[in-house]
Amino acid sequence: MPVRWCHTDCLERPLSRALRAVGACVGSHPWLFLLGPLVLSAALGSGFILASVRESKDLELQFTPVDGPAKKERRFVQAHFPSDDAQRFSGQRLSSMGTYATFLAASSAENGSVLTRQALSELLALDAAVRRVRSRDGLTFADLCAKSGGRCWEPNPLFAALQGDAARIEALLPTLTFPIYDGRVFLGFFLGGLSLGPGPKVTRPVRAAKALRLIYFLQEDRQDMSQASQRWLESFLDSAPRLARALNLSTVQVVYFSSISRQKEFEKLAEDVVPLVSVAYFLTIIFSILSCARLDTVRTKVWVAAFGVMSSGLAVVSSFGLLLYCGVPFVITAANSPFLILGIGIDDMFILVSCWQRTQVKQSIRDRMADAYAEAAVSVTITTLTDVLAFYIGIATAFPSVQSFCIYTGTAFLFCFTYNLTFLGAVLALNGKREESNRHWLTFIKVSAEPQDSQSCFYRMCCTGGFFDETTGTELEHPMDIFFRKYYGPFVMNNWAKAFVVILYLLYIGSSTYGCIQVKEGMDLRHVAVDNSYIIPYYDFEDQYFSQYGPRVMVIVTENVTYWDKSVRQDIDDCMKAFEKSPFIEESLSDSWLRIYVIIAAGMTLDINNRDDFIGNLPTLFSLSPDYKWDVKFNATEISASRFFIQTINVRTTVDEKNLLIELRKTAGECKIPLMVYHPAFILFDQFLVIIINTIQNVVIATGAMLVVSLLLIPNPFCSFWVTFAIVSVIVGVSGYMFYWGINLDSISMINLVICIGFSVDYSAHISYAFVSSEKIQMNEKAADALDRLGYPIVQSACSTLVGVFVLSLANTHVFRICFKIIFLVIVFGLAHGLLFIPVFLTFFKSCA
Repeated sequence: MPVRWCHTDCLERPLSRALRAVGACVGSHPWLFLLGPLVLSAALGSGFILASVRESKDLELQFTPVDGPAKKERRFVQAHFPSDDAQRFSGQRLSSMGTYATFLAASSAENGSVLTRQALSELLALDAAVRRVRSRDGLTFADLCAKSGGRCWEPNPLFAALQGDAARIEALLPTLTFPIYDGRVFLGFFLGGLSLGPGPKVTRPVRAAKALRLIYFLQEDRQDMSQASQRWLESFLDSAPRLARALNLSTVQVVYFSSISRQKEFEKLAEDVVPLVSVAYFLTIIFSILSCARLDTVRTKVWVAAFGVMSSGLAVVSSFGLLLYCGVPFVITAANSPFLILGIGIDDMFILVSCWQRTQVKQSIRDRMADAYAEAAVSVTITTLTDVLAFYIGIATAFPSVQSFCIYTGTAFLFCFTYNLTFLGAVLALNGKREESNRHWLTFIKVSAEPQDSQSCFYRMCCTGGFFDETTGTELEHPMDIFFRKYYGPFVMNNWAKAFVVILYLLYIGSSTYGCIQVKEGMDLRHVAVDNSYIIPYYDFEDQYFSQYGPRVMVIVTENVTYWDKSVRQDIDDCMKAFEKSPFIEESLSDSWLRIYVIIAAGMTLDINNRDDFIGNLPTLFSLSPDYKWDVKFNATEISASRFFIQTINVRTTVDEKNLLIELRKTAGECKIPLMVYHPAFILFDQFLVIIINTIQNVVIATGAMLVVSLLLIPNPFCSFWVTFAIVSVIVGVSGYMFYWGINLDSISMINLVICIGFSVDYSAHISYAFVSSEKIQMNEKAADALDRLGYPIVQSACSTLVGVFVLSLANTHVFRICFKIIFLVIVFGLAHGLLFIPVFLTFFKSCA
């Protein structure tokens, strides 16, 4: 006899009794439970009229941490160093990424240069064409451009020297140096793919340049000008492809981009995925019908399968409509939800159908429904609770895009569970009434249950039915059930097969662990666009030609310090030197107003060692270097804040971006002076600091919740721990194989790891519960019995999910293909654990008997 003291039946038995009562009620009043969900869905579905209002399209808001440090740093910069892009624009002093349009131009010849008369002639013509572009308000670039000293900011510093004449490059080129030109102009952002001659580190002579950047900054400080600039950028994006074609550029090839490009491309994602929903529903209906169909014209479950898919659709309509009414933001990531609900929502249908087929055919519909619900109670509840918990736990993440996806999907699962027990149960009951009266599934005409030998084979196949096993009183076994009972179960329970399974698992977990160590972090922003987007070649050009120099970072003294104290000035300089020691910083390109001030004071014998003289002589510095005026916030008695600049280099990958941010903030924190580092790109970089922490946090909390659910619903604590083991194992596998499939760990893949937590428990929990509840004595027999009872429903569930999300692999968008890849891994690894690893491992421990 099993050791009963270790069994936990506190919820399993009451739940079974409760669902037995629900099944009996549905069986007695099927029309009530059929029409009720339809009416409710129609009422809640009206919430879709608010979809456009609730849709959140802000990339920064959705895909960066809610309370990222860089957002606080930006608020500080905006408060202490306000910009004025109508009078004193400076690209390196922007607190945002700016409002701009840009071209990257590269020489068409393999070893050509853009610093030739012909290439520059074409680029000057392109520049003139851009300046003629008008917004729908009739405004041109000259009306909206960011200005400094009353003039528009030049799209490239060389254009100021050329003065509209490309021939001047022949005289200019011998004096052109890189990255600093004319002693003060930084060209690292404007020239790429350079061939340099020997010389000083920051003023090497330029022989040729493969690529050149044109960037047109517009005003954004005032609300009215910002909106007008946005409209001009829209006209620019419409005109840019035509401009290049109209000018018939032969020497250079150009790609274009703007500050609104990522946002515009992101907004197009829904257009790409919405048509796929109908394809997914069609495929899932076909699969469900084929997997539930029988040759018996009475016992076939065609209508149950079709309405099972409809039940999932009603759940999506109801949940989305309700949340839209409640004001929950809708993000494009939530567009994945219908595919998941469609695939996984019908899992319960397969289990209910399987349980129905094991009931006594001669019983009343009420009793058959009660028995089917009682047997399916734990299985369907475990899947629902685990999935809903996994998604609702995901709401606690720092990324709004993940929060939106989780709340929409978790709520849809709740509706799916409810509708499966009511709407789908009603369909099952009505289908049972048809079977009870032995009516054909399509014509609903009564057919004979006893075919005559004189009748043709075609007649017997199409016009007879209602057969069942006279010995057991249940429906005839499905061929797949026979396969699992006679072949698969006994095969897996062989000792040599078990040894192979153990070796296979060790290979799986070893390769997965290695992949987890190697997986990369961070989102590549080109992935927010469709595959044929114009921003893809732009990013490719930028990576190829302009990756040497990274962001120009502000180093900000955030508090009032005594700059006139020599020791304080030394502390500040020590801090700057600490930054400049980093392999990510080019020491010779730092810019410090304080260093220049000290040099000027020494040259002019100014006294800067007391407060009044230090502050009083600042105008002397500003007269020689006017831009520094905007880097010092002061009054007659104090300097409340100031900033310096350091130039980053070799920041080419997301790993580099993460390491740069960590190193700079660490260095700032170790300084004696209160410092802060900031660049607008840091708002995106912040995701790298929290993505792993958030993922681990969600996985740990959700795994713990899954363990509690398993302990309460599976009447054996040892088997519950095996279910938890399966969760962890699948998560490790999916995370590791993300590396092999080229998937980064970002907010999109994090969403799917949340999915992984919920889905990974489903198959293992089903098998574990069936193993524990089996009446067989021997361990091998119990495992084989569990596979016999639930093997085919699990395969149906896995295949239906893959069919539901398969269309995502056809999407013209990286975001949705990533979702397919990870869900594919989840399903494959979850299926392997449910049908292979866990059944074998359970037989090794008699504690689960």
